[in-house]
Amino acid sequence: MQLTIADKRRMQLEQDGRVLLNSPEEGLWSIATDWKDGWPSNWRHADPESIEAQGPWTIVRGRLETDGGAWILRDAYRAEGPAIRCVRRWTWTGEQAADKTTLAVRWQIPQSGATTLIPGNCYYGNPSGVRTRRGVVPQFDGQPGARLFIEEHRCPMPFASLEWSADSGWFGAALHSLPSPAPHAKIRDQWWSLGVSALDGATEMALLSGPCAMNGQDSVVKGGQGYVSEYLDAWLNVPPGHVIEKTFFIEAYPVARQGDGFRTPIRTSVELFQPLSLEGLPAVDQILEGKYRFAMSRWYETENAAGYRMFPGDRKDFVMGWCGQAEAPGYAQLLLHSRLGDPEALSKAQQAMDHLASSPFNEKGFHLKYIPDTNEWKDQDNVSQGQAMGIFARAIRVGRGMPEINTERWEAFLRQACDLHAERIMREDWRPVSTNEGFYIEPLCAAYALFGEDRYRKAALKAAEHYAARHLDMTEPYWGGTLDASCEDKEGAWAAFQGFLAVYEMTGEARHLDWAGHAMDVALSYTVVWNIVQPPGRLADHALKTRGWSAVSVQNHHLDVFGIIFAPEVHRMGELLQRGDLKRLALVMYRSCGQLIDPFGSQGEQVNQTNYVQHQNMASSVYEMRGTYSEGWTVFWMTAHFLTVAAKFQELGVEI
Repeated sequence: MQLTIADKRRMQLEQDGRVLLNSPEEGLWSIATDWKDGWPSNWRHADPESIEAQGPWTIVRGRLETDGGAWILRDAYRAEGPAIRCVRRWTWTGEQAADKTTLAVRWQIPQSGATTLIPGNCYYGNPSGVRTRRGVVPQFDGQPGARLFIEEHRCPMPFASLEWSADSGWFGAALHSLPSPAPHAKIRDQWWSLGVSALDGATEMALLSGPCAMNGQDSVVKGGQGYVSEYLDAWLNVPPGHVIEKTFFIEAYPVARQGDGFRTPIRTSVELFQPLSLEGLPAVDQILEGKYRFAMSRWYETENAAGYRMFPGDRKDFVMGWCGQAEAPGYAQLLLHSRLGDPEALSKAQQAMDHLASSPFNEKGFHLKYIPDTNEWKDQDNVSQGQAMGIFARAIRVGRGMPEINTERWEAFLRQACDLHAERIMREDWRPVSTNEGFYIEPLCAAYALFGEDRYRKAALKAAEHYAARHLDMTEPYWGGTLDASCEDKEGAWAAFQGFLAVYEMTGEARHLDWAGHAMDVALSYTVVWNIVQPPGRLADHALKTRGWSAVSVQNHHLDVFGIIFAPEVHRMGELLQRGDLKRLALVMYRSCGQLIDPFGSQGEQVNQTNYVQHQNMASSVYEMRGTYSEGWTVFWMTAHFLTVAAKFQELGVEI
């Protein structure tokens, strides 16, 4: 990758003589001096007037005249790791304030119809989220006139990437931002916005000093699950003599195959932001003490049953998988019992798992919810069954070597579940709706190792082949791994990542490791690599460090702790790929998410780091959403995952 200057005016990135990324034809610098119909207007442009070398830096200078005065412009470029760093400087010299101003950083690829990935927000256009329309999701179809611009603090990894084909090859480019509030802003807590625009004959990645747009509407942001909120007048009012700077990074590269264009900037983002420090994060023993204590507050026994309640309040339901995770302590307590300081840890694990193993079956599998008051079993879904089967397999593997534990009922239960789902997957007409059934792959691999039944191996391989064919080219990104959204989500990516890795561990085939790496990169794209500065509010009260937390999906834009569940697998991939950054990041993911645990060991599900809330009653306007925190909805998964992950790390021999 080489930065060059064409005709002393147009900056461009070249790879092997091919121009992959360039500044716009109308000028290197673009400034809007007015606002019309909810969007910047009266754009002015300027070309370089001088270019000089200063050590490793290339300095480009220019001047842009407006009706109110002149902007003095300067770019400073330097190669930095895999990307080119640029510090862009604007100095306003007019005698009056430059009102209704919008500053821009614009880079284009010479190709229309490119696909985009903006972490946590848009995955190759979000085709599944758009199609199912269960909630509002950001769209970008690459057709001329389409644009998507979002606040930088909405991005777990702050970049926009493009992928396109040309001359029988595939190429990619990315614009990374060093996120920052916009100075001299019209509205409260206004940040720079990051996005993409589709033009005639080109596709543009850009940073703007505030304006946002999505789904054909300007001056809006995604304010909740199913609605957009007005985000008006996001311009600057720059006083005379003031200097504004913005740091960004650009990169362009060949892509090995369709669907891989986002992977280079994923690794670049980790390298640029270095979210790998454990300094200031909670200690593991502190996390486990609080979480186990809270887990015990959900323990409930009757004459007929014993287990862990899913919900806060008086509801007594035991629920396997997804948000309930009633089975999870049955595995974790087997490994962690000596560390937890509870003499009843093993007996409670035995009781809970024995009861869950009594769940009745039908043609769709086993039931997931047990209601103690009525001694009734209800509800079935593929996500939760697959997750529960995975925990049962882990508990059996560990429990077989413990004289205090009897796994007989657990094994009968898992065999029955695997028999049913393996037979169903092997049918010619098996065609799952989404990546949700990817959660069956790992337990089928584990059951093959436990019981030696070859039909489990064959079913796992068929499912893995199916999902690789559907998702690796990203025409249908991983999706549908949650139960409350039908869209591209990290849970769908996790289902595939977990499954592909399990298949690799079973077969040792390099292609399966490659598939796991692809799904891992999608899952990691939801992981926050920077500490998002918060306005006054609950998150600022706790000085929350957001690195290591995870965004939820393209529909739900808050942060949660779910990403910790695949931290051990990220560490394992670090071992297999000999990447120390992945191993370190895995530890940060676990430790960082231990923040916000209260004195009761509890933690809320919704951390609102951006202009989004899950429930409208949390804020009266879009300008009051960011920095809020919903701590009342404490379904059990937020506790169980911390225990499960600590046990998984222990099995891997990793000290956390």
